[in-house]
Amino acid sequence: MLSALLASAPPAEPTQASPTAQPERLGRGVVALARPDGKVFVSWRLLLSDAPAAAFDVYRQTGKTTPVKLNPKPLAVGTNWLDETAAQAPQATYSVRLAGSKAAPKDPSATAKVWNDGLLRIPLQQPAGGTVSSGTETSAYTYTANDASVADLDGDGTYEIVLKWEPTNARDNGSAGITGPVLLDAYRLDGTRLWRINLGKNIRAGAHYTQFMVYDLDGDGKAEVACKTADGTVDGRGKVIGDASKDYRTLTVPTDAPSVASPRDSKYGRVLAGPEYFTVFNGQTGGVLATTAYLPGRGDLGGWGGIGGNGGNDSHGNRADRFVAAVAYLDGQRPSVVMCRGYYGRTVLAAWDWRGGKLTSRWVFDSKDDKNPFSGMGNHGLSVNDVDGDGRDEIIYGAMVVDDNGTGLYSTGLRHGDALHVTDLDPANPGLEVWGVHENEDKVPGHENGPGVAMFDARTGKILFSGLPGTDVGRGMAADIDPRYPGAEVWANPPELGLLSAKGEKIGPAPRSVNFGLWWDGDLLRELLNDTRIEKWDYQAGQLSTLLDGKPLGAASCNGTKATPSLSADLLGDWREEVIWRNANNQELLIVSTTIATTHRFVTLMQDRSYRLGVARENAGYNQPPHPGFFLGEGMKGSGASPKVN
Repeated sequence: MLSALLASAPPAEPTQASPTAQPERLGRGVVALARPDGKVFVSWRLLLSDAPAAAFDVYRQTGKTTPVKLNPKPLAVGTNWLDETAAQAPQATYSVRLAGSKAAPKDPSATAKVWNDGLLRIPLQQPAGGTVSSGTETSAYTYTANDASVADLDGDGTYEIVLKWEPTNARDNGSAGITGPVLLDAYRLDGTRLWRINLGKNIRAGAHYTQFMVYDLDGDGKAEVACKTADGTVDGRGKVIGDASKDYRTLTVPTDAPSVASPRDSKYGRVLAGPEYFTVFNGQTGGVLATTAYLPGRGDLGGWGGIGGNGGNDSHGNRADRFVAAVAYLDGQRPSVVMCRGYYGRTVLAAWDWRGGKLTSRWVFDSKDDKNPFSGMGNHGLSVNDVDGDGRDEIIYGAMVVDDNGTGLYSTGLRHGDALHVTDLDPANPGLEVWGVHENEDKVPGHENGPGVAMFDARTGKILFSGLPGTDVGRGMAADIDPRYPGAEVWANPPELGLLSAKGEKIGPAPRSVNFGLWWDGDLLRELLNDTRIEKWDYQAGQLSTLLDGKPLGAASCNGTKATPSLSADLLGDWREEVIWRNANNQELLIVSTTIATTHRFVTLMQDRSYRLGVARENAGYNQPPHPGFFLGEGMKGSGASPKVN
């Protein structure tokens, strides 16, 4: 019985910190892409387990013939190869071995078929649409492929994709209305669907409701999936969680607005009653492994927003149902899931461990009320980083940081914001820095002139510089895009801020793209990703040039005006990043990867802990790009080498 599973779990015993964190098992990740000139570009991962001076050989095989080594000398510069004779061997496969190895690698990801269109198209099984009704009103919907995450679900060293399907009548928390159910699918890269989870009628559809974490939580080499569930959720094996007959949606249409476009303060279509659950699913089957009560419960709906201002309190679930989530190595050794609720006022973070077949609560952080300096400091996203260098991760939750033990480390007082970037933005300043945007204007009493943008020291919370006082800033970005200035550059929307150096000096106009970053071409500067365009900032001319437009390929972005990809990450090949876009007809996912050679060589970014956890939380709230835990850019230490990052 589910009631037996909902008993409060005892806190887990603290684990002694260790410099060795549970690794993710990755294969060589070879990718081979046909170029328009008839050549084939091959790239592969450099792994933490490789020797610093490791060299590689590239082989080509056609049919059942003996593989032919293509490179005359071992490849020790870069981890890519351009096959200029590919036209002589159509329909070939490519493999990569450590130099001198006589035997073919057992790792299946060390061999790759050619992506003949220069990209991989993964067929999807689009769910059938439907209608939902309140009795007086009916809303029809179809399904759109939305956010994605990756992990090795079956233990073969190759990533699978977990994809969220959103109904077209999904709603932002600020809008009333009924929605169709949210679905989660798991796919292999060949399009094989492993399972489908239906979250059911008691989980509302929208960007703030379903944050799904996909990660190997117990160290068995196979990833789990964790998210918020409710009565009527159906797992990947068809098992129902709780009572499928329960319907907790508010279906009474307000008399003053008898339509879906009802007032923002309406409860219509929201789920404001009934039990809330947290579930861990088996990543290979989609079956339930454990379900418990979601922490925290709703409590007083009016207690989640407007503390100290920021739009006032509400009793209709707008602020009570603001969720984000992350994975963090809180003990320095093994990953935990951190599920978060609220950020305009009361803020709660709950850490969970999945160990040895048991789900236990590690700790709960609760800012409780407006007397707490951590109230109102949350964000539409978060970052996970070891800010104090003790080997254990902290949670950077906008303008505040929660320590690995669940206590507040510090609050900057900068208040809530929409975008957040954490990495070593300024190599001259020890440790990591945080660049964020904030909502400070006349609707926040006492914070009318607070900064709209700020950079602060991640370890201490010291504000390094700020700007745009009294402004509600919607987007911000940080990346090294100008080699003339040390470290990364930062900018935001509105554009009058301009492009700032890592020291806060204005150095010129800013790019119009204020969305995602992407390492794509052969240099160390980061390119920009917005909608379906990969663009290069011409720092001398002060303008963007397009390197790739996915629209002619059929690509489409997600999440409305946020225009984000389903996912961007270093998924395959060398350290450059791939993009996963949905096809505009929602029949495919498109994975695009660079075909530009580079001599720079780094361990795959997915083995840098900050970056990997950034990929895991990329689907949370307002999607933000992942960043490594070190400065990767022009003038970096060890440029062209193979830093051992973890």
